[in-house]
Amino acid sequence: MFKQYNMNQVILPLDLEIKLQKNDIAYAVHDVVEAIPDEAFTGFLRETGCPAYHPRMMMKVVLCAYTQSVFSGRKIEGLLKDSVRMMWLAQGYEPSYRTINRFRVHPEVKELLRQCFVQFRCQLVRENVIEEEAIFIDGTKIEANANKFTFVWRKATEKYSSRLVEKSNRMYEELLEKEIIPEIERESMEELSSQELEKVVEKLEETVGEYDKKIEASEDVSERKQLRSERKTPKQYGKQFKDFVVRKQKYQHDMAIFGERNSYSKTDHDATFMRMKDDYMKNGQLKAGYNVQLATEGQYALAYDVFPNPTDTRTFTPFLDNIEEHFFDLPNYIVADAGYGSEQNYEDVIENRKRTPLITYNQYRKEKKKKYKQDAFNVANWHYDEIEDAFTCPNDKKLTFRYLSNRTDRYGYTRTYNVYECEDCFGCPLRSQCTKAKEGNNRKIYYNEKWENQKAYTRQQLSEKETGKIYGKRKIDVEPVFGFLKANLRFTRMSVRGKEKVEKELGFAFMAVNLRKYTAMNANPTIDGDHNSNQNGSHHRKPMMGTIFRLFLASYVPASSQDFYSASFTTEAFSSGFFSLDKNQPPTAIRSMTPQKMDFHIGPSTKS
Repeated sequence: MFKQYNMNQVILPLDLEIKLQKNDIAYAVHDVVEAIPDEAFTGFLRETGCPAYHPRMMMKVVLCAYTQSVFSGRKIEGLLKDSVRMMWLAQGYEPSYRTINRFRVHPEVKELLRQCFVQFRCQLVRENVIEEEAIFIDGTKIEANANKFTFVWRKATEKYSSRLVEKSNRMYEELLEKEIIPEIERESMEELSSQELEKVVEKLEETVGEYDKKIEASEDVSERKQLRSERKTPKQYGKQFKDFVVRKQKYQHDMAIFGERNSYSKTDHDATFMRMKDDYMKNGQLKAGYNVQLATEGQYALAYDVFPNPTDTRTFTPFLDNIEEHFFDLPNYIVADAGYGSEQNYEDVIENRKRTPLITYNQYRKEKKKKYKQDAFNVANWHYDEIEDAFTCPNDKKLTFRYLSNRTDRYGYTRTYNVYECEDCFGCPLRSQCTKAKEGNNRKIYYNEKWENQKAYTRQQLSEKETGKIYGKRKIDVEPVFGFLKANLRFTRMSVRGKEKVEKELGFAFMAVNLRKYTAMNANPTIDGDHNSNQNGSHHRKPMMGTIFRLFLASYVPASSQDFYSASFTTEAFSSGFFSLDKNQPPTAIRSMTPQKMDFHIGPSTKS
């Protein structure tokens, strides 16, 4: 025996929601978007034009597609026609891929995503999923949607720009010496600006124009030939200065795009060339990408940001500012790896934010090794006399304090060093092992007291049982989120260009990771818990479905049998399935009706 199967039947779906399991991720997507306040959608309102799709519906559609590892606008459009959960979230609407793409890069979407993260974190706190004790910060590099070979380097631009300045200045001086053009007013004697180069071109064109008039007015062949020969020089200079103008403007444009970066991609100006972990060629190939910073707790992404610089050290402070301004108040402990350990970052967390940094530094693990502690030429192992303010080297010579040295890096941060110098290193048998200073120079120590105190504070915090336990969670908290993003969600490359658009796409991706984890870790997949009592979806529409079903039968079934059908097809009998009517046969009998498999067939009576 086979189950009933007939392609010539009218199939009437009562409600798509009854096809969803109670742990379907569509419910989590629905509830997290519904938690966004109505005020966040006011930016989408328009008084003119065709009514737009509701932004709540568009948010649900895009977010649900990202949970299914679908990032293309065309593929999302296809899911709206094929996926039951997408049909339910869209309630029958089918926006085109252009509408989808325009929505997810809309400026107001950034605020919607921020609200999603805020509401989601509040729900996690209410359910005691996270403790608000600490946040774990780390970064990863994700490839941009840019050509790998359309790179522009700062060093090359600066080199060619300096050559252009030298060549244009030299040629300008030649023009003045040969009296081809008069001298122009200059703002700076070091280089010609693009406006000044354009003035030189105008003067040269005027000179060439004067020669043209003389040639047209002259009837002497030899004179005309002489004039054309003299005109050749200003024409050649004019051609070169026109090229200088174009190149000068290009280099200025490139430097404006660089900002503080050393490179950018021609196809995505906000992307910087970085060294990625997935180096397939094994040659250290650089790729255009973004440095993505993430703050997590309980393996949930709570805040994120995007930066163009490849190093994590300089992203720490602005990322914390972004968290406090847009997401939530910082907890007591801020945990990160050695890539964030610097004097400036420690100072910002301890003194400015009044928080406890559980952040290692580059030499932290090395300092704990036996070899490091037994190295006699390591300054950290030298005896220090507080009264004399002096160190003692392995040869029992004093290195006394001489002066203070202030060093300011290119980002404007100043570090202060105490400089200690040895009494006399001449003839020391240990000199070659102790220092690399040239002969005649004594060994010097640059001691940063503030930095050493910060390192001692960090070692003390990490050695304590409670804080050490918190730091031990770092690898199992923030690292798996990047693994979920790249391995499970298969999000390894951006599909949009520009930093603003990339931020929005990452918001969808990280929220998709959160929802997939939340759904998998909870028996009740929804945030508000409205679907506990339904085995295959929600039951809040059953009375309405029963009424619709009886009205449909009343219009289709002959009057003599209406009472039978009205009495037999109760709400409980069809609350979890479809019913079908044969278009080619008269309604004579019921084929099957069981609570487990509700497949109603009205057709000729047959024996099963």
